[in-house]
Amino acid sequence: MELTQATITKFDPTNMYQRIFDFPQQLRTGFDLPINGDLSNYSAGQFKNIVIAGMGGSAIGGDFVRTYLADQLTVPLFINRNYGLPMFVDSSTLVIVSSYSGNTEETIASFEEAKRRGCKILIATTGGKIGQAAIDGNYPHVILPGGFEPRAALGYSFGPILQLMQTLGFIPNQNQIIADTCAFLEENRKKMAVSVAEARNEAKKLASLLKDKIGIVYAGADYYDVAAIRFKGQICENGKHLSYANICPEFNHNELVGFDYPKPLVKKLLVLFLSGPGDSKGVTNRIKVVDKILREKGAKTLVLKAKGPNRLSEIFSLVQLGDMASYYLALVNKTDPSPVHVINRLKTSLEKMR
Repeated sequence: MELTQATITKFDPTNMYQRIFDFPQQLRTGFDLPINGDLSNYSAGQFKNIVIAGMGGSAIGGDFVRTYLADQLTVPLFINRNYGLPMFVDSSTLVIVSSYSGNTEETIASFEEAKRRGCKILIATTGGKIGQAAIDGNYPHVILPGGFEPRAALGYSFGPILQLMQTLGFIPNQNQIIADTCAFLEENRKKMAVSVAEARNEAKKLASLLKDKIGIVYAGADYYDVAAIRFKGQICENGKHLSYANICPEFNHNELVGFDYPKPLVKKLLVLFLSGPGDSKGVTNRIKVVDKILREKGAKTLVLKAKGPNRLSEIFSLVQLGDMASYYLALVNKTDPSPVHVINRLKTSLEKMR
């Protein structure tokens, strides 16, 4: 896959490539965004749990915070992708409302329910109804830079929440970790740049392998689970290409059995295992065995390794690879990676049903 400028201009008129390529700067900027409002009545010791309310690209930043901090947080962190809130939420719950547009109906419903239950609320948004509510209700909030698709604003959905966790005292200072992670990602992306030939470009190679295949993405439940979900989502949204994801070891107890039939379909699968130093010995062993089993059944497989100087960079190295590969896959499929017409159609249809 050698891309000409004419191909890129034709199929990427809004320059999704640059938004993906600029992720390290976005992550640094997102972490440094100012928190507006008074936080004097917010501190880690007063909360028995944390809920992040959001949908789609606005929620996945919370997912990455959850998985990255799994061995650091001493209170439960729950991601709420729904209208309303779970029954356990009360006045001792910290609710972080994350809506890039500020107009996501499910998140607005969660916000209203959090107010009714007397929760402490923090908000991250570009504006919209939720942004106005933050100002009207004097809630501490972070204003995110606008003009991005939510899936292309991961640094802005992850960075501010991590900073809030640090500021409120839930976790140690993350400044050096963020600096080291961004520096690594800035170097790592050079190997996947559009100017690098496919023979030396892991992301382009992966896009070529995915062409005419269904991508199945597996990762261990320790640290890379959300990277697998993100990987799948980007293949679908950017590449307009069918993909699925699941978590190890859970899928070993059910989904693994389904690789027998239909036999012609199994040969159309590309199974991607995301792995890295954070995997437990059990997960590492399972990936080795399952990889062999699936190849014997006729599926093509590939193990993709997390890289970097710390756990955060490992997680985001997988994200970076998936994002870049999904972009190149869109060009392979001769489609624009930016629009998501079917999602817009769904939203319009739901509006009419109110």
